[in-house]
Amino acid sequence: MSASSSSSPVRRSMAAGISRRRLLQGGATAAVLGFGLSNRAFANIPVRFVLDWRYEGPSAFFLNALEKGYFKNEGINVDIDVGTGSPAAIQRVASRVYDMGFGDFTSMTEFLAANPNTPDRGCMGVYCMYEFSPATAFALKGKGINAPKDLMGKKLGAPVFDGGRKAFPIFAKATGIDTKTINWTSMDPSLRETMLVRGEVDAITGFLFSGQLSLESRGVKKEDMVIMQYKDFGVDLYGSTIMANPLFLSSQPDAVQKFVNAMAKSVREVVANPAPSIEFVRKRNPVAQADIELRRLQLCIDNFVKTPHFARFGVGAVDMRRLQRTTDQVREALGLTTPVAASALFTDRFLPVNRTI
Repeated sequence: MSASSSSSPVRRSMAAGISRRRLLQGGATAAVLGFGLSNRAFANIPVRFVLDWRYEGPSAFFLNALEKGYFKNEGINVDIDVGTGSPAAIQRVASRVYDMGFGDFTSMTEFLAANPNTPDRGCMGVYCMYEFSPATAFALKGKGINAPKDLMGKKLGAPVFDGGRKAFPIFAKATGIDTKTINWTSMDPSLRETMLVRGEVDAITGFLFSGQLSLESRGVKKEDMVIMQYKDFGVDLYGSTIMANPLFLSSQPDAVQKFVNAMAKSVREVVANPAPSIEFVRKRNPVAQADIELRRLQLCIDNFVKTPHFARFGVGAVDMRRLQRTTDQVREALGLTTPVAASALFTDRFLPVNRTI
């Protein structure tokens, strides 16, 4: 028997031992990888989020973060649904139908004043995106309305949940309008601008970037509009904020922090270059026109996001003294009897370090 043939059982035994070791090592590696994947999957906390309105230009801030995987990279699975106005978004977050949402401080104040002593069924702001309220009154030139006081005795139109209509008493108080002289007509949002163009109402309320672009899409030139932004007439209201249900804040603080981190990155990116994010809006809303939604988004950025204060100090934070002052104004104007503390409306606990735009 040759030397090679006499040693083959030994080599076969060694080879079998090596194979077994490799198999065990491979199994250990797979187990480690599996454990890692399991941890990552576990870390992907679901977050149900509701917008204040449908998929239009300003929703690009949120859809950009979703489509580019910024939420996923943070370790959260986010579902974003359309809304039907700030009050509805607030109610849905407060009732825990959604974990987080987007709504305005005026409607939040009204909700908390009407629902005191329900700490787990409320909402709290965590990242203010609009430094000022976009609430605006619109009229058409040549109809005798050129200033706020000209609205007295006129017929105004808006959906009952409209943010501009909700904030109108504050606007009226700041400009000397007697609200008892205003006749309100309620309608579906899709009919608001059409009814103004047809002359069925004398003026309408809404958000700047919704009303102006909707009127233009109905053939009205900007130079033929009377645009009265509430913020230009002494109404110092904060606008809209990302908010969360208090129970979600306490049970899933990491998820809230991750959401805000992803949004801060997305806001910074969209402000710097808004055009690409419009494709994410059109993906969800195919009938949306890219040029109109880009203009709508740019109006939002220029007037409410890239303000001098936010440009200098960063998006997200609020001045709690200003918030308390304007919250008191909201309560007085709306006739709300229950006090609402600014600390019940907003917390800076989740603000990211980098909030620059």
